[in-house]
Amino acid sequence: MSNIGEVDGQQRLFPLWYHPLYTEGIHPEARFPRDRYELLRLRLIDSDVFETMTFRTPGALEKNLLLLAHGSDYVHRFLAGELTVKEEKRIGLTPWTPDMIQRTLRLTGGAVEATEYAVMNGGISGNMAGGTHHAHRDFGSGYCVFNDLAISALYAVHRLNVERVAVLDLDVHQGDGTATILSDESRVCTISVHCETNFPFRKSTSDHDLPVAAQGGDVAYLEKVQEALDICMDFEPALVLFQAGVDGLEADALGKLRVSRAGMEERNRLVFEAAQARRIPVVIFMGGGYAKPIEATLEAFVDLFTAAAKWNQTYPTGSP
Repeated sequence: MSNIGEVDGQQRLFPLWYHPLYTEGIHPEARFPRDRYELLRLRLIDSDVFETMTFRTPGALEKNLLLLAHGSDYVHRFLAGELTVKEEKRIGLTPWTPDMIQRTLRLTGGAVEATEYAVMNGGISGNMAGGTHHAHRDFGSGYCVFNDLAISALYAVHRLNVERVAVLDLDVHQGDGTATILSDESRVCTISVHCETNFPFRKSTSDHDLPVAAQGGDVAYLEKVQEALDICMDFEPALVLFQAGVDGLEADALGKLRVSRAGMEERNRLVFEAAQARRIPVVIFMGGGYAKPIEATLEAFVDLFTAAAKWNQTYPTGSP
């Protein structure tokens, strides 16, 4: 993928991977707010920075790449449609559609393609879905079938020869599956900032866990974000995988942190500024966002990708 950089004069385009199955592959009766992907796409098209973006269509991820992070029995049974009802309910995207398998493969495909793009071209890329950090090696959980963060991190170190990868997870929920899958990989540093009293209630152990007290608000959250960034940069990563969930918003139905929209914007600025100053490529994984109504979630994700598009233009063109 080294030949797919898109630069118009001095303008670096911000690539976002998207597929209609991100929405359509989830049943309309599922509890998950499936419409957020399509609604976000439409808002980005209407935004004043859309000319600096480009949408890409992900391919379906190959089975052998799923096996980088997941057990063969679990992968085989999912692809064959043989998960038990209990396993499907634990994932939570029920009732499942006939497109669930293809949706999952496209979603993880988008994550890996965005990762390869960032490594080969530098700057910031993103997948307009994903951040599926609750999926463990042998089971899915919390709306997550396979762990796209862990797959992308292992793909980067094993297939792209990236020396060090940091997984910077700023979602309101701990990245428990990411922590367990990557626990023995010294070339990947897992960092999770999350609400200490939110799902999952039995936490795993990341390399660095930075819990925030419930109702902490902007100040407490941003203090932990800065601490996480200090840890991240001390690791000297050659790539940052940014789980950018916005479910810490005060308006979020599952959040509990009471972070404002301005607080989320400041979080994004801190991440992009630190990475850009060191020319570290960044891949954005959307993560959670469950506001009711969905408006606050959409606004925060528009802010995220708008900021990413602007910061992306400040990176020098060419490989990092």
